[in-house]
Amino acid sequence: MTIKKVGIIGAGTMGNGIAQTCAMSGFAAVMLDINEAALQKGLATITNSLDRLIKKEKISEEQKSAALALIKTTTGMADMSGVDIVIEAATENEGLKLKIIKDVERVIGPNALIASNTSSISITHMAAATARPDKFIGLHFFNPVPVMTLVEIIRGLQTSDETHARVEALAQALGKYPITVKNNPGFVVNRILCPMINEAIFVLSEGLATAEAIDEGMKLGCNHPIGPLALADMVGLDTLLAVMQVFYEGFDDSKYRPAPLLKEMVGAGYLGRKSGRGFYIYS
Repeated sequence: MTIKKVGIIGAGTMGNGIAQTCAMSGFAAVMLDINEAALQKGLATITNSLDRLIKKEKISEEQKSAALALIKTTTGMADMSGVDIVIEAATENEGLKLKIIKDVERVIGPNALIASNTSSISITHMAAATARPDKFIGLHFFNPVPVMTLVEIIRGLQTSDETHARVEALAQALGKYPITVKNNPGFVVNRILCPMINEAIFVLSEGLATAEAIDEGMKLGCNHPIGPLALADMVGLDTLLAVMQVFYEGFDDSKYRPAPLLKEMVGAGYLGRKSGRGFYIYS
């Protein structure tokens, strides 16, 4: 069964990026959030992104109009009833994600799939809380979604071969390069990436170098396109902390303990770009 219509829960950074990617690839997209303000902000982000592509002469005005026409916004869960797959892209909080998944499961069709864009939470555990565990899968996009090619497809123990095949075909139709990974805290990319960022925060807190020096060291010494502390600000320090806590509890290994400075900054509300302040100040 081919996927033609995609539901996206969350109009934030990941949600609007997924919606834009779907629409640009010719898929009808229904983007849901809790209020109209969040939806309009998400839609404005998509519009600005498309305008930048027009300036770079990568798309035409007609392509922009066609993409925007394929995106429907809603605050009502009932509008998810006709989708072939729901992609949950809410905040990295397991309780919230499970509530959303259970709510959407009541309105979607029996053959519809549910995918979570989680970057660290157990797919097997979330699938077990649904009435269709064989149709539940992880579909982890990377930020910014319209630019980043990689998608991690995470199979829970219950995920069927058919579900995996349908989601893999969707990822390829979206112009992404999917890699299939087993269910485990952080999966593959974040399992490697987040502890590296966490270690950079330890290095900063120990006064070994400034944030700028650490980032320049990793960019120039390891050929990374962005330094780990600037990347933490982009990802969101609260998200990074949540991931590290999942690792710490999931592996029961002290090497994954979140850096105390990371906890303190999140406690202060210094969350990175989205709050205007993280390891750097943003105007």
